[in-house]
Amino acid sequence: MLIVHVHVRVKPESVEQFRQATIENARASVQEPGIARFDVVEQQDDATRFLLIEVYCTPEASAAHKETAHYAKWRDAVAPMMAEPRQSVKYNAIFPDPKSW
Repeated sequence: MLIVHVHVRVKPESVEQFRQATIENARASVQEPGIARFDVVEQQDDATRFLLIEVYCTPEASAAHKETAHYAKWRDAVAPMMAEPRQSVKYNAIFPDPKSW
């Protein structure tokens, strides 16, 4: 299991557009065979900050995700909405044991 947290801060005037584009991408992403989970969350006290929580079955699934048409569409659509470059942090699953999933 590979878990990726993508931290995003968007321009205030782009929040709703970002939200819609990201939901569309997430809906398509959860259909990919190598994705176990793809969550989109918004910070409660700052609507310009989002966290994408992406859970991949394998590192290869993460690479395959970046090759999809829906990811490319999302990436290009949201690029001008960013208040700062997005940052990702990768994690390994510890508990529960990913082998039990």
